[in-house]
Amino acid sequence: MVGRKVGIVGAGSVGATAAYSLTMTGRCHEVILYDIDSDLTVGKAIDIGQSTSYSPRGTIVTPALHPSEMKDCDIVVITAGVPRKGDMTRADLLMINAKIMKEVVANVMKYSPDAIIICVSNPLDIMTYVIHKMTNWDRSRIIGMAGALDGARMAYEIYKKVGFGSGQVKGMLIGDHGQNMIPMPEISSIGGVPLEQIVTKGDMQDIIARTKDGGAQIVKHLGTSAYYAPGRAVAVMVEAMLDDSQIVMPSSVLLDGEYGYSDVCVGVPVVLGGNGVEKIIELELDGETKAKFKISVDSIKDGIEILEKNNFFV
Repeated sequence: MVGRKVGIVGAGSVGATAAYSLTMTGRCHEVILYDIDSDLTVGKAIDIGQSTSYSPRGTIVTPALHPSEMKDCDIVVITAGVPRKGDMTRADLLMINAKIMKEVVANVMKYSPDAIIICVSNPLDIMTYVIHKMTNWDRSRIIGMAGALDGARMAYEIYKKVGFGSGQVKGMLIGDHGQNMIPMPEISSIGGVPLEQIVTKGDMQDIIARTKDGGAQIVKHLGTSAYYAPGRAVAVMVEAMLDDSQIVMPSSVLLDGEYGYSDVCVGVPVVLGGNGVEKIIELELDGETKAKFKISVDSIKDGIEILEKNNFFV
């Protein structure tokens, strides 16, 4: 990627933290921030831009006041959307965020037609599917950021449980980005040592439960959702593609026969590189895990069906 230009739609806490993380590592030449709140966009861009004096190389941070100013990006990260509020039903939330996504994606297609898109907006797997339907691009170019965050949360809980190996913990998950996520302790490790040889089954269940509850715990204490870990997770994915690192990362991708499913986006381990999703890794799942994976896929399909019933894709 020659230009190494990254656009971020949504200058809220997650988008801004992702931008800040990218400037601190100096992996891209330019970060462009866009938000419907122009003052927020400009203010965050100035603040992050001033921090680059202490980064490894001079990343340019630019505020975009119109979608047309996010032109020719190599990667576009979409964090735009609204959280569920008050009496809002699941269907209400889906339709509102899908309509926001439709507008955002139309602009990405117009101004950065060769970009790779990373979806961060919730409900994550369904919004990733919406992007596929809107663009009809190759599935390698559209990736949902879920497993990078959930895996980091799992690694955090593993370290808290065992008290050693910080930075060496590798957590793997599959399934949707929600309560139906499926942590995979049998292929998780600390310093290469299988997790199952280090912790008890009881501890494992506690780790899994706390991983699933990780986001809710942050909301409980802060009164708002997480942004440091999600922002860094986004940056890691971006860096892998800019550097063509070929790393393995669980991500939400469109399946086409893998794991026995098609036309649905769900989290599975993939190889991330310069072309986006370089490869989808198919794990051998036992009967119990297959059943859990089906529940996860069905929950995503239920959301897609809500959009279809409301004629969203027409």
